[in-house]
Amino acid sequence: MPRLPTPATIDQAPTASQALLQATEFRFGRVPNLALLLSVSPAALQGYLALLTALDGGALDTRTAQRIALAVAETIGCPYCLSLHTHRARNRIGLDDAEITANRNGASNDLQADVAVRFAARLANAQGAIQGGIGDDDIGELKAAGYGDAEIIEIVLHAGLNSLATIITRVGEPDIDFPLIQPRKAD
Repeated sequence: MPRLPTPATIDQAPTASQALLQATEFRFGRVPNLALLLSVSPAALQGYLALLTALDGGALDTRTAQRIALAVAETIGCPYCLSLHTHRARNRIGLDDAEITANRNGASNDLQADVAVRFAARLANAQGAIQGGIGDDDIGELKAAGYGDAEIIEIVLHAGLNSLATIITRVGEPDIDFPLIQPRKAD
């Protein structure tokens, strides 16, 4: 049961959130409970979706962004986020089960994406305490894999945005509205 009240439908959300929820429905094929939870604050929903949408048009490809989302959700141990992103990876992005498993392990079967996913998983694992944990070698490895400065910044933002979603779901505890995928580590 949700810890914070969550509108059940777009029509029950604040008026200022309804158009944003309709756009969310188009993006995900439905309105995830995470978006409905955020809709209680139209400003929060707008900010979250603005960054998500901006990153959609960024330098980092969608498949790698989704791989990062899976790695972060598993690393942090968030059942809601892992369920949502596994569903999206399979049904909207087209990642296969072997790739999803690799992503949940903080890796990728794609050699270039592997470098980004491992880096993002390290960021998520550190949860902000990265002093001395991220160095020139990490950035050098990303650059050697072909990532430019814009992509590196976006990898960090994707890791951060997915970490933020984890915090939101832990505070609000929305019902999991995708096939349940439990993280391997205890939540």
